[in-house]
Amino acid sequence: MRRSQLQVVIAVFVLLVAAVNVAATGTSEAETDMTLLEEVQERGYVTVGMMGTYPPYNFINQDEVMDGFDADIARELARRIGVEVEFVPTEWSGMIQGLLSGNFDMVVSQMTITEERRQQMDFTQPYITNEVKLIVGVDETEINQMEDLVGRRVGIGLGTNDEAYLRNEVRPAIGEFEIVTYNDVITSLIDLNTGRIDATINNIYAISPLVEERGFALKTVGEPVKSDNAGIAFRQENTEELRLAIDGALTDMKADGTYDAIFDSWFGRYQ
Repeated sequence: MRRSQLQVVIAVFVLLVAAVNVAATGTSEAETDMTLLEEVQERGYVTVGMMGTYPPYNFINQDEVMDGFDADIARELARRIGVEVEFVPTEWSGMIQGLLSGNFDMVVSQMTITEERRQQMDFTQPYITNEVKLIVGVDETEINQMEDLVGRRVGIGLGTNDEAYLRNEVRPAIGEFEIVTYNDVITSLIDLNTGRIDATINNIYAISPLVEERGFALKTVGEPVKSDNAGIAFRQENTEELRLAIDGALTDMKADGTYDAIFDSWFGRYQ
């Protein structure tokens, strides 16, 4: 047999084997590729990155169950696309990398939407807007606006949008002050309450329950520093269908009153 004829025979044999395999399995390699939405629906649950250390947005309750506004929103969104939710507690400093590495399917953990983050991730529409204010001790009289932070120690969450805001916008505009970073809000408020730092920035929804519960002697001063829109974050690869499904569920929640009910249950008293 000539070499060219042998090559033809081998090629035909390979195609026959591939055809037999497809017939036996009832599928092809292309047909086994699924979108993330299809994977989530097939497994029956969606994995959600969440800090679990940021009450009342998200925290582990006394029953060791993820609780809070973010948790309730995530559970309702999952229910509306026909699946359960599995929370993956993650420190904020590792949240973005955890998402990009595939440790969870999406983030519902007060992820502020910024242009920089849009380069790495995709977002739904905002699911909450937070006004950020300057927070100091109740006996503090010299810090009343951002300009008064010069020469002071200011605490902030590590890797947060507020940290970037202090470093990239506030400090260059008003002058030098020390930035002290924390992995959770509670520790920063403890340090502020005991005088280890002079100020922090956060929003009233985040700090009011903690201040009440812990008896911290703290207050907000001045006008809101800025307002932030938080969205649900996704990787940019193979997630569009899931993101659109979640975004549609969020739209429906806002339209039928479910969103307002969840919001009021956590923040109604602080409005």
